[in-house]
Amino acid sequence: MQALNTLSTPEEKLAALCKKYADLLEESRNVQKQMKILQKKQAQIVKEKVHLQSEHSKAILARSKLESLCRELQRHNKTLKEENMQQAREEEERRKEATAHFQITLNEIQAQLEQHDIHNAKLRQENIELGEKLKKLIEQYALREEHIDKVFKHKELQQQLVDAKLQQTTQLIKEADEKHQREREFLLKEATESRHKYEQMKQQEVQLKQQLSLYMDKFEEFQTTMAKSNELFTTFRQEMEKMTKKIKKLEKETIIWRTKWENNNKALLQMAEEKTVRDKEYKAFQIKLDRLEKLCRALQTERNELNERVEVLKEQVLGRAAGDHLALPGTQPCTGLVAPREPNTASTGAPGGPLEAMPRASKEKAAVSAGAAPGIESVD
Repeated sequence: MQALNTLSTPEEKLAALCKKYADLLEESRNVQKQMKILQKKQAQIVKEKVHLQSEHSKAILARSKLESLCRELQRHNKTLKEENMQQAREEEERRKEATAHFQITLNEIQAQLEQHDIHNAKLRQENIELGEKLKKLIEQYALREEHIDKVFKHKELQQQLVDAKLQQTTQLIKEADEKHQREREFLLKEATESRHKYEQMKQQEVQLKQQLSLYMDKFEEFQTTMAKSNELFTTFRQEMEKMTKKIKKLEKETIIWRTKWENNNKALLQMAEEKTVRDKEYKAFQIKLDRLEKLCRALQTERNELNERVEVLKEQVLGRAAGDHLALPGTQPCTGLVAPREPNTASTGAPGGPLEAMPRASKEKAAVSAGAAPGIESVD
């Protein structure tokens, strides 16, 4: 109003009002364009948020799948342990059966020796030939013992290699997770038990050798039972061969189980690495979500501020328009003095005048104000 009061003519005042109204319209249009741009950005951010939420849900599903796989691996390890324990029990039962069978055969031999004591007198002439055969058999037995000693040395070397491998595996297991410590202790206990069993078998073998030496002495005294003792020696040899075959089979099975155990450990390590990678990705997604939420909040605050500014501008525009309409009737005394003049065609009919630039609503308002004041006809 102060700026309009500085102007002298109503034409200049109307031109200033039109110019101000046009500037306000441009500002409102710019604000609306900015609002549209911000709304588009908000829609894009919402889409990105939905996408990140879907990825987060996928990551959670993958984590649940990994946990289920870990549980299945633990169950599989438990089943393997139970199977190993069952096999060890079966082997102990077989060993007990073999020892019982060997004791029964020894008792039978003693009974047969007692039965054949009566026929010793008749068969002394054959003692010389049988003595020579016995010497040959003793030489063969010595060679066999040397071969058995070599085999046992080879077995001891294999046991040492197995011990070294066990030490390596224990070192690798110490570097792994704490969950496998119990399994390692269990395996070490089994290894120690197998060693004790191996030493017991050696002691039993020494005892059997002593018993065989005693039986050889008795055989020199009782030469009549040589044929049956040879048969028993062949049966014992067959049993020894069977035992060696069983030992080889058990060694193969232990190698297979060891390879399976190493593969399971490798799979567990890979799963742990994948889990760490997924945890890092999850943390990165959480950081991105936090940043996006902050951006959304900042944009919402800016949007609210812009809405408030637009509402304030609209109120100002409406207030100024109402003030301008109220200010127009106040110019009647000034225009009453110009009534005798002729109508100014330059102000009304000229296409480049200020009234042409006004919108249709402002023209209608000006016409109404002119009808109410007859002294302003020259201005219209």
